[in-house]
Amino acid sequence: MGILDDAKDAAQTAARKAKDAWDDTTDRIGDKADEAKAEADVKKAEHDRDRVQNRNEVKEELRGD
Repeated sequence: MGILDDAKDAAQTAARKAKDAWDDTTDRIGDKADEAKAEADVKKAEHDRDRVQNRNEVKEELRGD
């Protein structure tokens, strides 16, 4: 029975390693997606800031400030 037990342990170890690799890969993909979303949020915020700043400058020019 020793050979069968060794084979069973090896199969379980291989399955566990495959699962760990899959979990690591999905975590990395999730991290990249989160990073891309954060970058998009930053770009949107910068765009909004610039838009408001430009609008305020135009208002100041119209008022003659």
